[in-house]
Amino acid sequence: MQETTQEQIQQIYQGQSLFFKTNRTKDVQFRLKQLRLFLSVVQKYSKNIEEALWSDLRKSPEEAFLTEISIVIAELKNHINNIEHWAKPQKVKTPIHLMPATSKIHTEPLGLSLIITPWNYPFQLTMNALVGAISSGCCAILKPSPDAPATAKIMEKMVSECFETNYIALIQGGRETNTILLQQRFDIIFFTGSTKVGKVVMKAAAEHLTPVVLELGGKSPCIVDGSANIKRAAKRIVWGKLINAGQTCIAPDYLFVHEKVKDKLVTEMKVQIQSMYGEDPQKSRFYPRIINDAAFQRLTGLMKKGNILVGGETDEKERFIAPTIIDELTFEDEIMQGEIFGPILPVFSFKSIDKPLEYINSNEKPLAFYFFGKIKIAKHALTNSSSGGGCINDTIMHIANDHLPFGGVGGSGIGRYHSYASFLAFSNQRSIVQTATWIDLPFKYVPFKWFKWLRKIL
Repeated sequence: MQETTQEQIQQIYQGQSLFFKTNRTKDVQFRLKQLRLFLSVVQKYSKNIEEALWSDLRKSPEEAFLTEISIVIAELKNHINNIEHWAKPQKVKTPIHLMPATSKIHTEPLGLSLIITPWNYPFQLTMNALVGAISSGCCAILKPSPDAPATAKIMEKMVSECFETNYIALIQGGRETNTILLQQRFDIIFFTGSTKVGKVVMKAAAEHLTPVVLELGGKSPCIVDGSANIKRAAKRIVWGKLINAGQTCIAPDYLFVHEKVKDKLVTEMKVQIQSMYGEDPQKSRFYPRIINDAAFQRLTGLMKKGNILVGGETDEKERFIAPTIIDELTFEDEIMQGEIFGPILPVFSFKSIDKPLEYINSNEKPLAFYFFGKIKIAKHALTNSSSGGGCINDTIMHIANDHLPFGGVGGSGIGRYHSYASFLAFSNQRSIVQTATWIDLPFKYVPFKWFKWLRKIL
């Protein structure tokens, strides 16, 4: 992907700065018009998006629609239906000592936004963030990953058809383009990607005291207790792990299973893999591929230690890695040192729930936390751990509920988005007190004659 020059970036940046100052984006009807236009273009290019995702990741049209296109369409409809309500000043209580006055929260757009997104869900993660920027009244520069070039190109075509460049622009490039972009003074930076790059983004943002939303990743644990429904657990873990061939930020990264059900669970997971992808997953049109050669080499390197219980087959030419389950590992092995981001699942056993919780809590807080078992034990596990989100007796599905804000905590991210949380992420909540002029109570004025009385009511 060709880099965008500094001159081109500064031209777009200056154009958006001038456009935002016209205050046109603050008009809610203007935002509604842009969201409706955006929705029509997404629906128009749905087939093209599916083809691009097949080209980049070999995602089936079904998976492309369910995990990318449908989520963006639902997000757009949600904002279209609610933006007028969200944008209204919100009245709050006013204390008696401030009377006569009214107090309201006004939401206003932060201004110019920079949205940098990854390759694993290239359409959904870019466009969902853009919905929030438009809804709140911001201008936006989008920078998708060059590792999913077909999807990046179709998004560029859609954005240029939908919006004027001085309002919304999508630019292409890699690290060099990112470096130039991060030198500009934006009003908010929205970044989705690795924790390592997230630190670079936050450091650059700090130069201008720019607020950030960082949607990162990490090692999301999955615990299967002895009380779990093993067949259901196996099916839901396999599904959550293998969507997009494991290249999902909230995929179960490693598994803790009670020792008395470990063999039963692994056997059932093998059954479920075959049920979903057949005897040979490489021949299944529903099984995606690894994004590039570097990722393939990294993942195959992680499989050199441990005992492979299921899978292990690879094809470098196709960048295919079979669904793989590995045990007999240690926490010091390379596979446990960072997010796997592939179809490989390490398995550890435990006797007491305190063992997995102790390990989880000794590391960075994960983006997701999954528990299978009785609700009483699940509540204990949730109370004694922390994560950005998660599920009880399921995986992944918390991202599918647009009434839930999505994001990480600690090393897995900063900030939330989806639905109203997206609207707020790109907004400034401006607190305004409006005081009447028909009377002027003397309590607050020097020399504080009414201080004794005022002290009693405060």
